[in-house]
Amino acid sequence: ESDAGDYTCVCGDKQSTASLAVHALPVLFKEELKNEEVLEGTSVSLRCELTKAAPVQWKVGSKVLRASDKYQIRQPGTTAELIIRDLKVEDA
Repeated sequence: ESDAGDYTCVCGDKQSTASLAVHALPVLFKEELKNEEVLEGTSVSLRCELTKAAPVQWKVGSKVLRASDKYQIRQPGTTAELIIRDLKVEDA
């Protein structure tokens, strides 16, 4: 998208200009989340990979998760990762 704009070819006192529009491709899941079974009191890392870097939102049910002592949220490049610490049965 950042390449969009008006481009001009100049030759002496003559020029030709064209407008370039770039349409963004949709973000897709390259690698989806996988089901996990872990023991109470441990930690788990949930990870997915996108086709391109884009903001993500983590939810459990309809509740949006925020970074805290319980939840660590990382997004290096196209990988989105949620780490849940000190798991309890109610975290399922």
